[in-house]
Amino acid sequence: MRVTKFEHAALRLQQGDDVLLIDPGSFTAPLNDLAGLVAVVITHEHPDHWTPEHLDRILRAAPGTPIYAPAGVASAADGYEISVVAPGDAVDAGAFSLRFFGGTHEVIHSSLPTVENVGVLVNGDFYYPGDSYAVPEGIEVGTLAAPLGAPWLKIGEAMDYVLAVKPRRAFGTHDMTLSVAGKTMHRQRLQWATEQGGGEFSVLEPGDSLDI
Repeated sequence: MRVTKFEHAALRLQQGDDVLLIDPGSFTAPLNDLAGLVAVVITHEHPDHWTPEHLDRILRAAPGTPIYAPAGVASAADGYEISVVAPGDAVDAGAFSLRFFGGTHEVIHSSLPTVENVGVLVNGDFYYPGDSYAVPEGIEVGTLAAPLGAPWLKIGEAMDYVLAVKPRRAFGTHDMTLSVAGKTMHRQRLQWATEQGGGEFSVLEPGDSLDI
């Protein structure tokens, strides 16, 4: 399976000829090469993880593509057909088996509402938590897409999260709110945390891929 990182939280996974997209949002440039698309996963309703413009472009290129997301996205994305998923659910889409974990977005501030969020485990190996520190209990994570920066993220907590998951490999995502210097510093911290469990940390820029 090949995973490609795009701007911010957007990820493209390919298994054989089948393609899965995760979280194409407002900080992500228009995505091309949608041949073979079998599903889209949106972890939660915030616009940095989905936009109508992205969904319209995707559905024009691949009509009828199923979109899996929590109920909050179905409410926010009025007019789009959303297949609602929740923690504990499992679905198959082409060559991908998807399992969902978590349930709640990390707290940004007490003045802001907390929204639903699902982490997604792909083919029992690749895990992306969305905007949460949800640990997929009982799963040996092969590759973790670990959030690097966000209004809700404290780097020490992000390090503790990687330490808890203990992935064999990891890379940083959710990073458009960071400067170049900040991104470098946070990657170094998550690299240290990954290595404590014997894992390897990769640096991926938008457009870079990792074969897993």
